[in-house]
Amino acid sequence: MPGRRRAGSTRKTIFDPIHGPISLDGTSLELVATPEFQRLWGIRQTGFAHLVFPGANHTRLEHSLGTYWVAREMAGRVGLSERETERLAAGALLHDLGHGPFSHTLDGPMQEALGVDHEGLSRARILGTDPAGTEASPHVPDVLERAGLRPREVADLVDAHARSGRPRFLRELLHGAVDADRVDYLQRDAHYTGVAHGAVDAVRLLDTLQAVDDRVVFAEKGRSAVEGFLVGRALMYATVYYHKTVRAAESMAQAAVERLPGFPAAARDLFALTDGDLLVRLRAAGGVSADLTSALLERRLYKRAHGFRSLAGSSRERWRRLLHAPEDRRALEDRIAAEVGGHPGSVLLDLGGLEPRGDPADDWGRVGLEVDGEVEYPFRGSGPWAELATRPPADWAVTVYAEARRRDATARWFSRDRRGVP
Repeated sequence: MPGRRRAGSTRKTIFDPIHGPISLDGTSLELVATPEFQRLWGIRQTGFAHLVFPGANHTRLEHSLGTYWVAREMAGRVGLSERETERLAAGALLHDLGHGPFSHTLDGPMQEALGVDHEGLSRARILGTDPAGTEASPHVPDVLERAGLRPREVADLVDAHARSGRPRFLRELLHGAVDADRVDYLQRDAHYTGVAHGAVDAVRLLDTLQAVDDRVVFAEKGRSAVEGFLVGRALMYATVYYHKTVRAAESMAQAAVERLPGFPAAARDLFALTDGDLLVRLRAAGGVSADLTSALLERRLYKRAHGFRSLAGSSRERWRRLLHAPEDRRALEDRIAAEVGGHPGSVLLDLGGLEPRGDPADDWGRVGLEVDGEVEYPFRGSGPWAELATRPPADWAVTVYAEARRRDATARWFSRDRRGVP
C-alpha cells in the first residue's frame, strides 16, 4: 500500500501468565506506548471483585494484550490476509480504551454524562476525539495512519454498534458469542480470582475454529469446547461478576459518582481517570460522594436488605423503566432512605438482573458447527443451551442494598405490601 511502513523495527516479548510469550513489534509496540493505552495499567479488569477475590488485581492492559494474542491466533486459523490481520490485531489491542475507572462499574453514569457507552468511547479515542478528555488526542490515530491502517475502519471493528465492518466474520472475531475478548477474559479472570469456572478449553477452541461462507464456525470435534465455553461464561457471571458483595461495592461507587454536585455535567472528565485518581477525586468532593468512597476504601460495604428473585407483568415493566430513567431510580432510592431514617445514598437499587439479554453481539444462535461439510446451528431455538445463553446475569431481578445500620429498617420497609413499588 502506498505510503505504508512498518512502525519501527524493535521486537519485544512479554511473558503472560495465561498465554505465555506475547510478541510485539512495529505498530503494536507504538500503540502500547500511547498514553491512552498506558492508562489501562490503572484500570482493574474486574472492577471491585478484589474486595471478594483478593487476587483479582489484574488490569485492562493485561487483558488487552491477551486479546491481541488470541486475535492474531484466530486470524491465522481462518486465513485472514495480512491487512485484515493487522486491522484485527489493532482492534483487539485497542478495544478497551474507552473503559472508565473500575471497568464496567461506571457504565451507567458514563452513558448519562457522555451519551456513549465504553465501546463508543473506545471508538472516539481511536479516532482522536475523546469526549471525556479536555482536548482531542492524536496519538492513536497517528500511529494507525503511519502503519497504513484507517482509524475509522479499526474503530468500526471495535464498536459493536457500528453498521460497517466487513467482512462479517472479521467483526465476529471481536464481537461474537465466542470471540477473542471472551476467550481471554474468561481464562484471565478465572486465573486471578481462583474460580475454576472460566477455565475454558481455549486450545481446542482455536484448533477447531474456521471460516465458512463469511461466518466463524467450529469443526464438529470442537463442540464440547464450545459448550464448555458457554457454561463457563454463564457461571463466571453468577459467581464472580454478579456476586452480591461485588455488586454492592459497584453500586456504592456508581452512587458516589452520581451524587457529585453538578452531576452529570460535573462528571464528564472522570471517565478519563484511573481507579486511584477517581477515588482521590471523589473523596475530595465531600458530602455523600466522600462518605461512600471512604466506606469503599475501608471495606464498610452495604448489605443486601431485600431482593426480588423474579418479577412479571406490570411490576416487571415498572422496574425495567428505571433502567432507562436513572434520575427516577435515584429519587426512589432517596425516598426509601428518608422513610427508613437514612440520608441520600444510604439505600441503593441494583437492577442488573433486569438487563436485557440476547442482543445480536451475544447471539448463540449464530454459532455454527461444521458436520460432514454442512454447517449446523445446534444452539438455535428453545432448549437448555438457549436458556443458558440468555439467562439473566444475576439470580435476583432487583437487589436492594443499604448501609449496615439501615439494613433491618429497609428490609421492613419492603416487607410491607408495596404493590410494585416504583
